[in-house]
Amino acid sequence: MTQLPSEKEVKLHAVCVPFPAQGHISPMLNLAKLLHSKGFHITFVNTEFNHRRLLRSRGPNSLDGLSSFRFEAIPDGIPPSDPDATQDVPSMFHAVLNNCLDPFKKLLQRLNDPSAGSPPVTFILSDCIMPFTLDAARDLGDLPVILLWTASACGFLGYAQYRLLLDKGIVPFKDPNYLTNGSLDMIVDWVPSMKGIRLKDIPSFIRTMEKDDILFYFLMISVEKSCESLAPIIFNTFDELEHEVLDDISKMGGPIYTIGPLHYQLNQTSQHVDDKDANYLGSNLWKEDSHCLQWLDTMKPNSVLYVSFGSITTMTKDNLVEFAWGLAKSNRPFLWIVRQDIVTGDLAVLPPDFLTKTKDRGMLASWCDQEKVLNHEATAAFLTHCGWNSSLDTICGGKPVLCWPFFAEQQTNCWYFCNKWGTGMEINKDVKRDEVERQVRELMEGEKGEDMRRNAIKLKRLAEKATRPTGSSYNNMEQLMSQVFLPLKH
Repeated sequence: MTQLPSEKEVKLHAVCVPFPAQGHISPMLNLAKLLHSKGFHITFVNTEFNHRRLLRSRGPNSLDGLSSFRFEAIPDGIPPSDPDATQDVPSMFHAVLNNCLDPFKKLLQRLNDPSAGSPPVTFILSDCIMPFTLDAARDLGDLPVILLWTASACGFLGYAQYRLLLDKGIVPFKDPNYLTNGSLDMIVDWVPSMKGIRLKDIPSFIRTMEKDDILFYFLMISVEKSCESLAPIIFNTFDELEHEVLDDISKMGGPIYTIGPLHYQLNQTSQHVDDKDANYLGSNLWKEDSHCLQWLDTMKPNSVLYVSFGSITTMTKDNLVEFAWGLAKSNRPFLWIVRQDIVTGDLAVLPPDFLTKTKDRGMLASWCDQEKVLNHEATAAFLTHCGWNSSLDTICGGKPVLCWPFFAEQQTNCWYFCNKWGTGMEINKDVKRDEVERQVRELMEGEKGEDMRRNAIKLKRLAEKATRPTGSSYNNMEQLMSQVFLPLKH
């Protein structure tokens, strides 16, 4: 495995900048830890809001005493909100576009000051949807930028269609009934690697009637700037999972490197490198409940449905109640992660009768170590929003899924689970308890569920193979080191 020069030589200094949401911080931190294990000096940049959340979740001294792996924070300019809830997504997009450039430039200047006690900044490792980093790098003398796309490759390619959908006049929609009149069933027939995909499966920010919609505009601009920059783009996926999509993306901009699943890659490295500084660092912005794993230890193998809708998904009270009674009627054991902010504009409150009916076979928690849950022998399947971290976790756990996508590229991931990978079934957006009951039963004990389980095991084996020595992601990491990082020392 390629290793950088010894400690006595000047270290490469990577300034890592994730988008300020849990699903982006986790893979960026995994990549940062991977680079640190290879001798890099790391500065990890959160927003002040998430920096405070990280300290509350991990402990007030959790980031103290690190020598070559440091955390910094920049303001986002968003008014104060619930300190333990995810910030409003449109507000985050607006902040990234308008508030972060100057504070980030000042941080880079401070890090480059000889009194900073760290090597000069060598390059920026930026989330693709933090486009101000490209402007900062240019303004400060063309500092090299390497990009990380933290979501799926199919999601990236979906966003890359936004400009064409705009130019063709397909979006923004002109009829206010576009959600129900069949408009979203139109086939997008010009993307070779997405044959048969519909508008409803393209990342959801196309669902607007406003040309300057901040969600649509932000993702369109971010993906375009990533490609136009010709900077190397790292993808947290593996060739065998998304090879056709990756072939299309490789023609759009700079070089691409698929080195995922990143947590598998990191596990491979940690077997050979004792990285005391970074190994214990966690990225969860919520405090984990260890009782989940203890409860799973008491359950039979392949008996439990794991239910989690990630860190951002919200739903109505009615949605929550329908899911609850669907799980109750299925008569299957379940572990359900219910964040306090999962109900739109209100606290999550489950019906007392539901809690009584399921007390002997249901476990509720506010957050957990999802990777360990999905690798537990008691876990049989996953009801998920199809965020990419959750998607990779379930692929690496070898578990099939029930999909209830919320927004962004989750719809695209869902389409791939159900139509390409053969490991998923979709629940209607207008969720009903009878459908939840029926799908849970099919997934847990039906013939289709058994087929999906076999396919899920195949994907798990491919992911493992990709990150082992000579595997595609392992080899791509070697190439990333030799083609991109090592030349930066000269």
